[in-house]
Amino acid sequence: MSVPLPEKFGYRRVDAGGVRISCAVAGEGPPVLLLHGYPQTHLIWHHVAPRLAEEFTVVLTDLRGYGDSDKPAGGDHEYSKRAMANDQLQVMAKLGFDRFAVAGHDRGGRVAHRLALDAPEAVKALAVLDIVPTRYAFQHADKNFGLGYYHWFFLAAGNGIPERLLAGDPEFWVTSRMHSRHDGGTPFDPAAVAEYVRCFSTPEAIAASCADYRAAAGIDLEHDDADAAAGRLVTSPLLALWGSGSFVGQSYDVPAVWREYARDLRTLAVESDHYLPEEQPQVVAEALRDFFAET
Repeated sequence: MSVPLPEKFGYRRVDAGGVRISCAVAGEGPPVLLLHGYPQTHLIWHHVAPRLAEEFTVVLTDLRGYGDSDKPAGGDHEYSKRAMANDQLQVMAKLGFDRFAVAGHDRGGRVAHRLALDAPEAVKALAVLDIVPTRYAFQHADKNFGLGYYHWFFLAAGNGIPERLLAGDPEFWVTSRMHSRHDGGTPFDPAAVAEYVRCFSTPEAIAASCADYRAAAGIDLEHDDADAAAGRLVTSPLLALWGSGSFVGQSYDVPAVWREYARDLRTLAVESDHYLPEEQPQVVAEALRDFFAET
């Protein structure tokens, strides 16, 4: 089964301060960095990236702990969004890009949000897909959040519990998470799903993903609270995309939430569930292309 990304995307591994990040690059023009979410890899963009590469230099990466990138075993702080964002900053610098646009889905959106806060001089424009800020989500957690996003708490549990349970059937976990949050639109590509399962199904990957979620409930909130106390907002233009049928779309006034975190906001609801780049790739590609072209 072939990987669903055109051959024009060349693969390489970039050393980001001792953590090797796997990435694929194609196209010419202004640089755009695309970041994936959980439990996936850069291949979530396999429909969108070729279209953007017609006008931009597109960089697809696997976040640390995911895909074929390194998976440090140093604990939760190794997976703070600050550390993960710094990886991406170093990757882009080594590829020759000191200023670039970035789009992130799910966990990648949280990394991209942190990147825009920590390195505003580097982020020309920011797009986040189907998220509200982590701090806001925890502050407004209720029964519906606990049931809809139960994995946030399960994966952050200690004593090796989620690691042991996920190791029993990682393929079921990956596919059940994805299919429970897909509602029509373009079906998942079996080759992409097979890659998600391959990359997730090692003890190192499972441990890293749990550390990612533990960081979100710990060190990431400390960083977010510090930003809030300092009145720090995203200063680059920000585009928030979300699925009208997703938990995010059904649970939050997404534009109102992001207005509390960004100075220059554009918004768009997409007829989709959670996995916008795979469910509605044409809409997402056009929205990102237009946004990045004008900012």
